[in-house]
Amino acid sequence: MKKQIFAVCDLEAEYARNFMDYLNQKKNIPFEIQAFTNVSSFVAYAKENPVELLLISAEAMCREVGELDIGKIVILTEGSKPEELDKYADVYKYQASSDIVREVMACYGAEKAVLPAQMPALKKTTELFGIYSPLGFCGQTSFALALAQILGREKPVLYLNMEEYSGFEELFEKEYPYTLSDLLYFVRQEQAGITVKMNSMIQSMGSVDFIPPVQSPEDIRGTRWQDWERLLQEIILHSSYEAVVLDVGDGIEEVFQILDLCTKVYMPVRDDRISKCKLEQFEKLLRLRDYSQLLAGIETVVLPILSQNTDNSFWIEELVWSELGDFVRELLEKEKL
Repeated sequence: MKKQIFAVCDLEAEYARNFMDYLNQKKNIPFEIQAFTNVSSFVAYAKENPVELLLISAEAMCREVGELDIGKIVILTEGSKPEELDKYADVYKYQASSDIVREVMACYGAEKAVLPAQMPALKKTTELFGIYSPLGFCGQTSFALALAQILGREKPVLYLNMEEYSGFEELFEKEYPYTLSDLLYFVRQEQAGITVKMNSMIQSMGSVDFIPPVQSPEDIRGTRWQDWERLLQEIILHSSYEAVVLDVGDGIEEVFQILDLCTKVYMPVRDDRISKCKLEQFEKLLRLRDYSQLLAGIETVVLPILSQNTDNSFWIEELVWSELGDFVRELLEKEKL
């Protein structure tokens, strides 16, 4: 099925081109992107092609555009808009393109649900990579981030941190307006349009998209595994991601069932005696609960030790090109054979 159309119309040609280039690089946008730098060209196009979402500058918006059959119109403003445009949602033009996209998707998602017709016709099967360990201090999140970044160089990837304490706001020194907590609340309400809501929250790091993790551990502990399953199914069915890396924490209800949904599960471990005993207990429990097939599919990995930065800074590229990054690349190459 053909994607529905997201049109951008701005009289400033360079701005329109740059914004379209950004949109085309975003692998998770579930629309066909079209850009226009004059109103007459857009009107002629829209009369022949149904436009689902239009982002148009205030100076380009006119009665002729308003009379077209367009699913949702959002006005691109320079700080204010004429009174006659008050009925339309608006976003500020001169901000980061990523922020514009999030705001536009939030406006769209307030009224619309993602339809199957909006999804890529040739989307490949989405793989779920589960990263989990019953042990602590074994490099799980570093491994998950490195894996996501390396996979993201070849395909659209979403990283989803499902831990009670991720430390992401502290790690990246940034506060996020919306987090996984907000998305999980939306999922629990059993509303349609989960992936549109998700697209209004997406952030990027390097070659990977991610949803900012929860700030309160209760939001992880209070989510049923069926809600996690529904979220993952929506991502598989109604997003453009070809891989989802799940950084799974112990606060998840029915963690075995979550891992059982995964295409591949990696388990970082340590080689000391106590860790081996903990791992043996974990394996016994899997067998007792009849998850022998899951146990057989788990690949344990002993990770190289990462060197510490003296200035306490963190850059995602450090993981990709570190010994850990080399380890992940070798792991993926081996599995291709």
